[in-house]
Amino acid sequence: MSVDLTAMLAGTKYRGDFEERVKCVLHEVQRAGNVILFIDELHTIVGAGSAEGAIDAANILKPALGRDELQIIGATTLEEYRKYIEKGAALERSFQPVRIAEPTPEQSLLILRGLRERLEAHHRLHITDDALRKAITLSVRYIGDRWLPDKAIDLVDEAASRVRMQALVQP
Repeated sequence: MSVDLTAMLAGTKYRGDFEERVKCVLHEVQRAGNVILFIDELHTIVGAGSAEGAIDAANILKPALGRDELQIIGATTLEEYRKYIEKGAALERSFQPVRIAEPTPEQSLLILRGLRERLEAHHRLHITDDALRKAITLSVRYIGDRWLPDKAIDLVDEAASRVRMQALVQP
């Protein structure tokens, strides 16, 4: 089950609203049993929802993590892990870092092939293997601040959007 902390935080007006939402999720996970939560940008649990007199998501999750009542897989960068997660000894003990290297262009091609059907259905057009290969090559060459396959996926998505829009505009 994926947890979007930003969405949980949205619309909270009063102190304690966010805490209550996090506690509800915890209760449901514990009730359901055998659930693994996925939190993208894991480092955001530190400070999420904290306001004057309120506690952040990390402090709400720590007791359940410490008692092994909760399983979480989180994604973050090494830098953000060190800055936010490692600073709290109790929080750090609850997580085991797994470093994942950027996929090679060949591995990225396999990932893109796996996503192709969904992209084709979304944009209502056919995406060739050559287009996938070019997206990988060009994203490696021109997009230096992001990683494969993410940057190639975005490039294919943008190109497909553009092709679809041009097809809709032409008389």
